Amino acid sequence: MKSRDTLLRLKRFQVDEKRRRVSQIEMMIAEFHRMASDLDREIQSEEARAGISDPAHFAYPTYAKAALGRRDNLIQSADNLKGQLDEAKAALQEAFEDMKKVEILDDRERASERAAEAARDQAMMDSIGLRARPSL
Repeated sequence: MKSRDTLLRLKRFQVDEKRRRVSQIEMMIAEFHRMASDLDREIQSEEARAGISDPAHFAYPTYAKAALGRRDNLIQSADNLKGQLDEAKAALQEAFEDMKKVEILDDRERASERAAEAARDQAMMDSIGLRARPSL
């Protein structure tokens, strides 16, 4: 009984950890995209201020070039995290399935224990009833 409870708690903990990992990766991806769009706005602002929008132009603003590089790196990092997110979701699904198997097994064992206990109680009540009944 205790080992089943411990195993069930362990499986639930593992599922919670996998959920946290998925959530962290999703938040990182969202943050990278937010930062990239902020950089996009800064790049557009800098290009508008300078009047030059071609990065190959010799007078293209240095800040805009650096921001372009940072934005591209953020987008690439977000794309790399999507692969990790897929792996984390698969691990979460697997952990969830393992937890469900343990829960189902636990439910079955508890049901069989309840049935055995009910049968013992019924047998005891039957024996009490037979003893209390006067002989004919």
